[in-house]
Amino acid sequence: MESFEAALLAARAQFAITIGFHIVLAAFTIGMANFLMVLEALWLWRRNPVYLCIYRYWLKIFALNVAIGTASGLILEYQFGLNWSRLSSMAGEVIGPLMFYEVMAAFFLEAGFLGIMLFGMKKVGRGLHFFSTSAVAVGSLISAFWILSANSWMQTPAGYAIGPDGRFIAQDWWAIIFNPSFSYRFTHMILATLLGTALFVAGVSAWQLLRDHTREHVRVQFSMALWAVAVLAPVQIVVGDLHGEHTLKFQPQKVAAMEGTWTRPPEGAGEPLRLFAIPDMEERRNHLELAIPRVASLYLRHDLSGTIAALDEFAAQDIPPVPAVFWAFRVMVGLGVLMLGLGVASLILRCRKRLYDARWLQKWCVLMAPSGFVAMLSGWVVTEVGRQPFTVWGLLRTAESVSQISHQQILTSTLLILGFYLVVFGIGLWVLLRILRQPAGVGEAGPQPTIADEIGK
Repeated sequence: MESFEAALLAARAQFAITIGFHIVLAAFTIGMANFLMVLEALWLWRRNPVYLCIYRYWLKIFALNVAIGTASGLILEYQFGLNWSRLSSMAGEVIGPLMFYEVMAAFFLEAGFLGIMLFGMKKVGRGLHFFSTSAVAVGSLISAFWILSANSWMQTPAGYAIGPDGRFIAQDWWAIIFNPSFSYRFTHMILATLLGTALFVAGVSAWQLLRDHTREHVRVQFSMALWAVAVLAPVQIVVGDLHGEHTLKFQPQKVAAMEGTWTRPPEGAGEPLRLFAIPDMEERRNHLELAIPRVASLYLRHDLSGTIAALDEFAAQDIPPVPAVFWAFRVMVGLGVLMLGLGVASLILRCRKRLYDARWLQKWCVLMAPSGFVAMLSGWVVTEVGRQPFTVWGLLRTAESVSQISHQQILTSTLLILGFYLVVFGIGLWVLLRILRQPAGVGEAGPQPTIADEIGK
């Protein structure tokens, strides 16, 4: 029994490592592809070669990210087949086709036009090249659509039947694809990818402005990134609130873990907002709790006296690891508030025509550069760890999904994966820093190239 528990823990740890690396790269691919599409559209519309210069600069970073992301994706598929074969056996009829459609989108739409996007600037017409950039951007969204549909189905299963051998049988594909949580999860995740990319671009641009605040190319990309942050941050907060309400309906113990609620407050007392606490799984209570009365009721129930189901109302074996979920939620929300503040501050400075002169804002942007991806990872901890102990919510436990392999095998493969990541990501980071060292527009001598020079007729 101890050997099985060790194997289960090792398999979960390996999945967390691989998905943690891959999700950031996949998200950056989605955000950067759409950023490049906007840049090329602006260049073709306004005929301003500055947009082309910025496009070319970030295209190199996009290509680097795609290369590393593909490598990490292959590792993710490998460990999924190695460690979670029983999940594939039990739910493969539902999950398998969704993953197949993702591969179709990624490898036939994205990869099919990626070569033209990367190398066809001077070889094809401007219309075809923009179509290729758009196809890669749309393909990345379609790829995310199918991945998140599969993940959402595991969170809120629908449209299935269970056969005599216990396997899931697909009955209604419309209900499976557009399961109850899909629209919330897909919208929330796509906004997170765009926000993470915008914050990274803003951070890089701010770092370059701190060194030389006169470069037009850097100013343009800095302004575009902060416009995106100012618009997307409040929208993400609203979507997150709606997503939380929906999660409360379908996964109440996950929300209870997010809030650290072990027992219901007295009638009419409302739900407190716990700013700090150390949840104790054994004693089933919080230590050193610091809370503001009733505040959590506002965003959970939209009144000052509402309460939620507490953790002591569920069987102990059905409760997720509370400390990880509790703190990951606070990291995600805290960073979200800082993003909102950054967006508001940029709007105020923009109105005062001091956007490029406020060094404190630029330093803030540099510090916030990784915050979008950190918040995204925190959100995935809330989502995936909060789903425990189930892989398919309420129907298939994680312990019933793991392969029959020893924890020594999993630990060995984990060490090999970490070694591979150390090499690949180390090289990728070195190349990335070399690219970022020179801002867009550096090295361009003489007049800016015309559209005909760059694209050809």
